Amino acid sequence: MAKRRPSFSHLKITTVVPIYFTMIGFVLVLSLVTLHDTTPVPNFFPYSVPLDPEGFLQLFWNVSYAEEVVNFKILIKKLKFGMIFGMSDRGEFEGADLAVLWSDGLSSYFGDAWSDENGRVHIDSHQDYQLLSAQQTPEGLYLVFRRPFTTCDPNDYLIEDGTVHLIYALLEKPFQSLSAINISSLHRGLQRVQLLKPDIPTPHLPKDVITMDVLSPDVIIPDKETTYWCYITKLPEDFPKHHIVMYEPVITEGHEAIVHHIEVFQCSEEYDTFPHYSGPCDSKMKPHRLDYCRHVLAAWAMGAQAFYYPDDVGLAFGGPRSSQFLRLEVHYHNPLELKGLHDSSGIRLHYTPSLRKYDAGIMELGLVYTPLMAIPPFQREFPLTGYCTERCTDEALPSGGIHIFASQLHTHLTGRTVTTTMVRDGKEIAIVNQDKHFSPHFQEIRMLKKFVRVLPGDLLVTRCTYNTEDRSKVTVGGFSITDEMCVNYVHYYPRTELELCKSHVDPEYLKKYFSLVNNFSGQEVCTCPQSSVTEQFNKVPWNSFTSKVLDSLYNYSPISMHCNKSSAVRFPGDWEKQPLPEIRQVLAPTPAMCQCQEDSISAGPAFVNIKNLGHY
Repeated sequence: MAKRRPSFSHLKITTVVPIYFTMIGFVLVLSLVTLHDTTPVPNFFPYSVPLDPEGFLQLFWNVSYAEEVVNFKILIKKLKFGMIFGMSDRGEFEGADLAVLWSDGLSSYFGDAWSDENGRVHIDSHQDYQLLSAQQTPEGLYLVFRRPFTTCDPNDYLIEDGTVHLIYALLEKPFQSLSAINISSLHRGLQRVQLLKPDIPTPHLPKDVITMDVLSPDVIIPDKETTYWCYITKLPEDFPKHHIVMYEPVITEGHEAIVHHIEVFQCSEEYDTFPHYSGPCDSKMKPHRLDYCRHVLAAWAMGAQAFYYPDDVGLAFGGPRSSQFLRLEVHYHNPLELKGLHDSSGIRLHYTPSLRKYDAGIMELGLVYTPLMAIPPFQREFPLTGYCTERCTDEALPSGGIHIFASQLHTHLTGRTVTTTMVRDGKEIAIVNQDKHFSPHFQEIRMLKKFVRVLPGDLLVTRCTYNTEDRSKVTVGGFSITDEMCVNYVHYYPRTELELCKSHVDPEYLKKYFSLVNNFSGQEVCTCPQSSVTEQFNKVPWNSFTSKVLDSLYNYSPISMHCNKSSAVRFPGDWEKQPLPEIRQVLAPTPAMCQCQEDSISAGPAFVNIKNLGHY
């Protein structure tokens, strides 16, 4: 394609002169970068994810914990006049941290930028996105650059553990300057990943490993943006106990940008049979019994690699105490509403008949699924906290404790942050898992960077915050997608009888809340026995007072503990009206690892001139 050259015949001398000196500045900066930048270009990018649903933008990355930087490589298959790549709190394009490749019609430039609340783009005074290379290939343009985890720039995004919301946009025309770009007018999109993958050596698979594919049965993907597809499959008859030692995704070729995440659940052993089903998970035709297939065996989301169990640990499935039935759930994200796509994606389980030393266990932490725990409407940040108390761990855990090695955080649509901490003798001593940018649309099992040992008598606290600004009615706890949850599924070894360690507010104290509201609102809330908790919450006149009082109730009232075995039976003892656990000392926040010095901030725009790409 021939270069498109803009006409300057209409420009006045007062306009041409600044452009002339600006372009001289670009060349000078380019010379400085060429002479002084000795940063090696990475050649190994183990992680990848498609950015856009058509696959025109492919992101690859690696993480250097020694340097505290992320190295990015983006393949731009159909480049016109540039690209915007960035990060923001929840995927917003306003107030975002950006790396921009753009053309003025003659030359191309790369720079660190940010967008304001109106979507206007500004060059950053401190250039923290560092371009390493730009290479044209038959596939497209490969752009390689890096960014530190932390910077001193208030316009920069802090890269930390958990979900990162990546944004992108393609430039369809040249721009004389970044300030001429308004992001709201661009073709743009959002992708979510876990950038800071744990630096853990890959365990070796045993020689007798066997594979089993749990795949969707040639599903025709519905031509709508979001579909959750459920499929029931069955293990072979008389399938003995095995250990799953690894699993990985199997994605139908060409659907890498549409298959968003996949989960495999084992059904409850209390039912001998489960009806065959293949269809949308929210269909009215879905058999009710499928709701009893909730024991997670595997979970994958975009950007995740294969999941390995520790060398001496395996997840048991098969055998006399295990259901033969599995439920596969595939989330299709089809924003272009493409039609006629046949998909057979799923999970490949790698398992061995040679049982390992330890059975892995999965334990639910957080809040019981109950309407007793509710979130008022119009809330920017409303917290709920669930406890696995000292008494429960002391009763149920072995003397040597357990080792948590992975975690899957879970809420429904209004969840914004999830954190589980471990407390010993009243002092927080470890964060088990934390996601400050949690998205209910991106939930995967994540290996912990450091295994957490939980001893008898330790306390595990799971705290979620919710945003209900767009809801006019109360949101109660429950199983519906419009209800809410606060859960951390922790993967640990050795397996114990303890499968669920969760809490909720004591019901009698919630009655006191409704009575208090009645006194201030003229008996609008019915506290009569025939009214359900949900009905009573729906009668509350929500305002700042009723919301704050409910928050205080949850923070100070006694709790009911569910310290349950896998049979759903509680461990012996009285678990009602338990005092709220006391935390006397919290972990100090991790200081930002950056040094603000005047001479470290760029004096001006640090553009890099990319020539002869052959696209313009």
